[in-house]
Amino acid sequence: MAVYEISADGHARTALPRVAVSFCLALIAGHVVFLASSLIEGSWLMERGGGGVPSDFVNVWAAGRLALSGHAVAAYDWSTHKLAEEAALGHSFDGYFGWHYPPTFFFVAAALSLLPYAAANVLWVFGTFPAYLAAIRAIIGDRIAYLLAAAFPAVLADFYAGQNGFLSAALVGGGLVLLPRRSLLAGVLIGLLTYKPHLGLLFPLALAAGGYWRAFFTAATVAALMAAGSWLAFGGGSWTAFIANISHAEHAFLAAGWADWSKLQTAFGLTRTLGGSERLAWMMQIVVALLAAGAIVFIWGSRAAYEIKAATLGVGTLLATPYLYTYDLVVLAVPLAFLLRLGVVGEFLPHELSAMALACLLILSFPFIKAPVGFAAVLIVGALIARRVLKRSSAAA
Repeated sequence: MAVYEISADGHARTALPRVAVSFCLALIAGHVVFLASSLIEGSWLMERGGGGVPSDFVNVWAAGRLALSGHAVAAYDWSTHKLAEEAALGHSFDGYFGWHYPPTFFFVAAALSLLPYAAANVLWVFGTFPAYLAAIRAIIGDRIAYLLAAAFPAVLADFYAGQNGFLSAALVGGGLVLLPRRSLLAGVLIGLLTYKPHLGLLFPLALAAGGYWRAFFTAATVAALMAAGSWLAFGGGSWTAFIANISHAEHAFLAAGWADWSKLQTAFGLTRTLGGSERLAWMMQIVVALLAAGAIVFIWGSRAAYEIKAATLGVGTLLATPYLYTYDLVVLAVPLAFLLRLGVVGEFLPHELSAMALACLLILSFPFIKAPVGFAAVLIVGALIARRVLKRSSAAA
């Protein structure tokens, strides 16, 4: 029975099945219970003995502290950065959480490192979470979006790891929802996305193909100003170290598989997980990236509905990079939101909602299924977009 409704201004309301709402509420409750129990048992934020819990966020805090002390270059030296991470936590730990961000992200890291480690971690995830919720709310156009966004399975991974998926999704979603009417502000958000360059690879192609030159040049200007500002604040050596670190990180995490290839939610990760060689993995990744780029150029240059264009770019963003983890899949909520908006203002295609649910279940299945199931989820959403494009082309013919 459908009793909850989502709507867009000026359009008929479309019911959301009760089972979907119940499932979302159950997922949110599960997120809260898991995080609360992890906090109590000492596996999230702070250990029972008082030290910090090693997580991805420690690399940000440690890099920020090094930058504040005038040693930003040292954040790209793995041995020095590891010592800073252990100092942040108050104890040694196995493994290493590398700092692979461009120097522009030092501004955020330095500000966060002014707080104690655990407090900074909480501020980071709970501070960026509302921005993500607001972006999805703006896309769907109804308050039910808060429920859908909060229940998205990748949310838990981002909270637990202290990662930046919320920020990435907010910038991608915010930029795309603002682009048609407020291209200048959209360009600012897209320019800020260069803090994680591999997620912005296809944006220039889309903006150029769609003729959004104002946003294109605004994004380029913002990116240039951020780079110049970081150069002045943290020194040119930080950029030299960042560029030199790229090949080191690529070898460690893509060639040598330090972080387990099954965690990579990409064509590269899938190929390596199935036993394929590094050469074959790169070939598969390049093919997928080129197909995504071609689809974006074609669709953004066409008369397709804007929701289709935005959803295509959201999916293409995730397909193009070989380096993508579960917490990055928060960005997948953006193309899903645009597909939901299409269903709201028009109609859902047969089994479309079921396919969306399947994509969410695949993300939820990790790490119970140690495989790039998130990559499969991205492909499912891409197939839903392709289905709508083909349906429109068939109707036009």
